[in-house]
Amino acid sequence: MTSKKTGYLLGAVAGVAVAAGALAATDMRLPTAERSSPSMPLIRTSTAPVFAPPPGAPLSFADIFEQVSPAVVSVNVTSRASTSALRQIPGFEGLPFGIIPRGPGGPGQEDGEEEPQGPTRMSAGSGFFISADGYIVTNNHVVENAEEIKVVLRDERELVAEIVGRDEATDLAVLKVKGANFPYVSFENNAEPRVGDWVIAVGNPFGLTATATSGIVSAFGRDIGETFVDFIQIDAPINQGNSGGPTFDIYGRVIGVNTAIFSPSGGSVGIGFAIPAATADTITKQLIASGSVTRGYIGATIQNYTREMAEAQGLGDQRGAIVSDTVPGGPSARAGLQAGDVVISVNGVGVKTSSELTREVAKATAGDTLRLEIIRGGDRRTIQVRSGVRPNERELAANDNSGGPTAPRGQTPAQPTYPEVLGMSLAPIDEAARRTFSLPAEVRGVVVAALTPNSDAARKGLRRGDVIVRANNRAVTAAGDLSAEVEAARTAGRPSVLIGVNRDGRTLFLPLDIGR
Repeated sequence: MTSKKTGYLLGAVAGVAVAAGALAATDMRLPTAERSSPSMPLIRTSTAPVFAPPPGAPLSFADIFEQVSPAVVSVNVTSRASTSALRQIPGFEGLPFGIIPRGPGGPGQEDGEEEPQGPTRMSAGSGFFISADGYIVTNNHVVENAEEIKVVLRDERELVAEIVGRDEATDLAVLKVKGANFPYVSFENNAEPRVGDWVIAVGNPFGLTATATSGIVSAFGRDIGETFVDFIQIDAPINQGNSGGPTFDIYGRVIGVNTAIFSPSGGSVGIGFAIPAATADTITKQLIASGSVTRGYIGATIQNYTREMAEAQGLGDQRGAIVSDTVPGGPSARAGLQAGDVVISVNGVGVKTSSELTREVAKATAGDTLRLEIIRGGDRRTIQVRSGVRPNERELAANDNSGGPTAPRGQTPAQPTYPEVLGMSLAPIDEAARRTFSLPAEVRGVVVAALTPNSDAARKGLRRGDVIVRANNRAVTAAGDLSAEVEAARTAGRPSVLIGVNRDGRTLFLPLDIGR
């Protein structure tokens, strides 16, 4: 089927080339008077080149599949579902599982108790051998809650697998089965494919083992929310069960580990994402060597420093990562890094985004000294931070209050007479405000008591109960502090002012338009 279609397309291209040549020849035979006559315009041919398929373009993927498919396995996982998780599974929503627990698991559960577990459930993914002695690569999300793992080889042998190591940050895991002389494949680290190159994905979609799909590399450097991975986008159909399986080039080398898809429906729409081979190779080697991946850590919450933020501070188109908060007693706090500092390089390597900063820091080992070049108050300086060890992703998530606050409890006092700045009514933080807006004792600043609906602050998501803690490089303790910074920005001809907003214990920066 593929070879016939390819042959048809090649014939069509050849036909276009012949037709263009005929037109050119006809044009050359027309007399000059006729060619220049308004009633007979000059016939022009396309000068765009016609490209022939490269020598490596396959007429069929059959040989490649026969070469690599023995190394690809199905990963069958047995896990135990919690009662709350079962309520999210179609068909289980209305089933009574006894008293719904209280506390972390729901009502009825005492703090510290584990949630009652429901029946076992089966799930399946894909994986592939990377060594003859039984090491297998797959996705972390395929095996992270496994009680038992079995892998099924192409020859239908079923083997019990053990987890060697998992890395939540890149969604990679390594398994091990007993045995020897397994067929295996290798990562391609030298010749990175180009956009438009052929690829073939092999895996276990919907439990259909040893399934091959083909397509091309669609893009590189896709950001789908994973800090440590710039994904390859491919259009080879990827579906549920393909997770952890390999994507090959036409030489049978692994260029990526299939991990995610973009889909409104849950099925393939031709947009799949794979972890690049270079990343997968580095991480799996560390997992095999030590069972885990260790990364550097400076203990700071950061966000992208955008063009709008830079304009608000008179820094043109400067890029970097702005420090929102530092962990009390952490490496950054001990080194003197402050909220509002803009980090622009690490050990001489420029960083333009928060992800780039995180990756550069992650390269360090515990005890390494990191030289951070920062901008503070418009001046550049260098701060040396001694790296710690990055906590695992679950620990970081537990300390991340980025989910946003609920609506402030209580009511704003009737007919408030608070000063208004940029469409925000700003109240001082006193005991009454702390009770009204449930503010912790350590927060300092001014609290947003009300907003004008069409203000830039409202459009950008500020809400009652948010606390303004900084304006540009100045701590805010009263509404007048913010007013002064707004006037200073207007005088300097800037379009906006950069404010720091504390919400549920976490500070984020954003620019607010100041208008005329």
